[in-house]
Amino acid sequence: MPSLFRTVLLPVSLLAGTGAIAQPDTAPPAVAPAPPHFAMPGMNVYRRFEPDVTAQMVKFYHQALALKSLQPIQLNANQQMILFGIGQGQIKLAAGLKEGRQYQIGTGWDKAVGIRMFTLHFPDETALSARFKAAGFAPPVFKPIGGGRRGALVKDPGGFALELIIDAKAPPGVEVGINASNLDRSRAFYRSFVGLEELPPVRDALLGVTKYPFRHGETTLNLFSVGEDLPADTGSAGIQYVVDNVDAINARALAQKVAVEEPLGGLPNFSIRFVWLNDADGVTNYFAQLSPRPAPAGQ
Repeated sequence: MPSLFRTVLLPVSLLAGTGAIAQPDTAPPAVAPAPPHFAMPGMNVYRRFEPDVTAQMVKFYHQALALKSLQPIQLNANQQMILFGIGQGQIKLAAGLKEGRQYQIGTGWDKAVGIRMFTLHFPDETALSARFKAAGFAPPVFKPIGGGRRGALVKDPGGFALELIIDAKAPPGVEVGINASNLDRSRAFYRSFVGLEELPPVRDALLGVTKYPFRHGETTLNLFSVGEDLPADTGSAGIQYVVDNVDAINARALAQKVAVEEPLGGLPNFSIRFVWLNDADGVTNYFAQLSPRPAPAGQ
């Protein structure tokens, strides 16, 4: 059975209980739970959308964007996760909207808070435009954005924005654009809780905003802030981190009162444990850890 994400099985760092023991008269100093320990040089991202656009979504990401199609995962009898490789990470497509989440489908990238776009880089504008036409989509309208690069904004068939950048020197990977209602608060979360590398702010000439990048390997989260009193989109997209200390991350979240979307748990028939956390705007930060598979009988 294929794994939920592209990575090798790594040793599992679990917090093991030792049973009831006598406590000393003076408790030792509290040790803060460890920050995330990443087991993959980047992050995965996912998209949720209405089921009736599934075929068009697959055509868009596979044929127009030319992302590498990977073996899909059958989560249950009714739900399949469609996977596309980009660098060492993945963009995951999940048909169906999760209950309890908020959606601002089809609205502008600047009309809600939360994950508002993915940014992808391509080396050849002519080839990209030709693929869009061949797949039946209107070709992107590019314009100069400085540094010899060109950029365009498009929407996937589910109404989610993508920023396409023509840059022959860009490494593979995906950038995630997050509109934050409070930049200082969101920057502190991704810097201090998630433990991403904070880079100097950059001006995005295409969007007209200043981005505050947070990087791990091939993936960068770009925080920006536009608009006031905007509704939240907490369901259209999310971030997945592959880690090897999910128990410590869960303890850290509980200690720091981070919002929990899905509690520490797993999936039937999959060797995976996870906890789904939210930043202050409800953005899903999904921490997943592979568990060792049991040895075959007789070994």
